[in-house]
Formats: sequence, C-alpha cells, structure tokens
Amino acid sequence: MLPSLLLSSTFAVASIAAVKTLKLNFDHYSITVEDLDRSAHFYKTILSLPEIENKTEKKTIRWFSMGEHAELHLIQGNTENIKMIQRVHLALATSNLEALIANLEEHDIYFASAYGKPNTYNTRPDGVRQIYFQDPDGYWIEVNDVAAAS
Repeated sequence: MLPSLLLSSTFAVASIAAVKTLKLNFDHYSITVEDLDRSAHFYKTILSLPEIENKTEKKTIRWFSMGEHAELHLIQGNTENIKMIQRVHLALATSNLEALIANLEEHDIYFASAYGKPNTYNTRPDGVRQIYFQDPDGYWIEVNDVAAAS
C-alpha cells in the first residue's frame, strides 16, 4: 500500500510541475461559416483582416491574420446548430474606433453598445469604449479601443 501511495504522490507532483511549464499562447480562433466567400469578404472588407496562406490547402478553409501570432480560421460548414449569444464573442482592439464605426455605417451593418443601445458605443469604467456587432453568420464581435486608452 505504501509503495503505491508513494508512486501516486510522485506522479501527482510531476504532473503539477509539467502543467506549470506549458506556457500556452493564443494561436487561432476557428469558426464554422455557411458561405465561405461571403464571410471572407466581411472579415477583409469590414475588419480589414489580411488573408494569409491556408497551410491546410483545403478549399473549404480560409485563414486571416489577427496580428502577431494570432489567426482567424473560417471553415465552411453547417451552422444550423450553432447558438449565438453576445457573451460569447471575438474581441478585437483598435486605435481608431471612429473609422470602424464609419465603415460599419457605410456598409449598413448594425452595431450597438454592450447594453444593446443602437448605433453607439459604451464606455467602460476604465475609459475603454466598445461596440458589438455580428458577422454574416451571426457570430458576435466586440471591437474596443483599449489600445488607444493604454
């Protein structure tokens, strides 16, 4: 009994040490979209995300850069059973929220504050302004100016 307890304790300590050394970093965010070209157009035109090489070489997937070491992967597929709620969203930061708002208005894309007030932003207690809107498949996106407030 004592040898197995000692072995279990040693394994547990080794596992905890291994978890502490993982140093995970964000890699990509992947979403399923109904119409790949429509969604790719949205992310290129509305959010100005640059399209990058799709290393899978699959025709049903497109990749976009979201800054250094961060990507968005669009995967064509069935979106029927995907539930969209605002609390589950992609959050991006910009130093020019006004330009994004003008772009949304120019393309007739509805946006609102975090509290649902149409065509406006809200300001958090830390001074960061934010808006919310949805992509063509209904995924929620927050854009804030945390970069400008820092």
